[in-house]
Amino acid sequence: MSVTNVELDTIIQQAKEKLDKHTVEIVQWHFNEETGCPFWLNKKAELDFDPLTDVHCYEDLRKFPLFEDDWLRGGPVERWRPKAYADRPTYVFETGGTTGIPKSRVVVDDFRIDYEVFSDTLPDEYFPRNSNWLMLGPSGPRRLRLAVEHLCQFRGGICFCIDLDPRWVVKLIKKGWMEHLEEYKKHCIDQAVTVLTSGHDIKCLFATPKLLDSLCLALEDRGTSLKEVGVTGIFSGGTEFTPQWTRYAVEELLGGPPEESGIYMTPTYGNTLMGLACSKPVSAADKYKIAYYAPQPRAVTEVVQFDNPNELVGFGETGRVKLTTLTKEFFIPGFLERDEGEREPPFETYPWDGVSGVRPFHELQSSTTVGVY
Repeated sequence: MSVTNVELDTIIQQAKEKLDKHTVEIVQWHFNEETGCPFWLNKKAELDFDPLTDVHCYEDLRKFPLFEDDWLRGGPVERWRPKAYADRPTYVFETGGTTGIPKSRVVVDDFRIDYEVFSDTLPDEYFPRNSNWLMLGPSGPRRLRLAVEHLCQFRGGICFCIDLDPRWVVKLIKKGWMEHLEEYKKHCIDQAVTVLTSGHDIKCLFATPKLLDSLCLALEDRGTSLKEVGVTGIFSGGTEFTPQWTRYAVEELLGGPPEESGIYMTPTYGNTLMGLACSKPVSAADKYKIAYYAPQPRAVTEVVQFDNPNELVGFGETGRVKLTTLTKEFFIPGFLERDEGEREPPFETYPWDGVSGVRPFHELQSSTTVGVY
């Protein structure tokens, strides 16, 4: 049952209060000499305010300068690990790096926490507990590989993975070696088809839109389909996830909406720095519009003016996506993503702003190579 406007306003206010309280706790943690992150403890001297005394709510994070991309490039990577976690087993995940030094993020438990939260949004009818999964996406030093495996294990299953190097894909595209690109894509899809047709009882999978398309066509060439091999739930994500592609996927690749095909697909928007933003349920009635909502209060996305990143655009208006990450492991205030989109209003399930129509930021689009995403 939908809530009234008054009830929604109350829920939105409660979410804001929760975010304000969480923001203060995270800032206190990262700027405390005993628990804090060496990067921020060193950066404190450069700030014209004291984070320990001058941050009382989320809006106060605007006192920080915009977070710079290059701060995450190069080492020593230990400067990003909070002192409180100095003795904990630590992962390092990379993002970017097709040219130059990749951005790095140290992680202890965040990827597990983020995907356990996401797990609660998956309908058990289509993502059955204790089911095996296939991870058809990037491998190597990327968060997504381990995160999907943990999601599967958290839900009681065993995860099968393939080898895929997205940086090699991007290099092939930039060199114009399209024949090589097709062979590499075929190599990856062949791995997936082998796993799916080897009797492992896989019911769920992660795939990027491009790879999901190729997988469905490869199965069709072999006289079968995702439904026939037993897949019922698909978790997907990437910049290619447009309403047009979603319509095509649902109507052509999957055989119709879940109630007809028996296959449920949920789009997501995420990255190594943010975690995972879930989508509002996608339907033909809403013209397959995809609106994403960040996992507040652990991460916040805002749609801001192109020429003033501290000002939101109006609902339905276009702007650049600005990310703030607020966990005990990682603090990023005001990072301008390489994406733009439209600002979406809060609703009952996610009582905070969302973003739809996510696509590469127009000023960077000519220099952005999407690759497998």
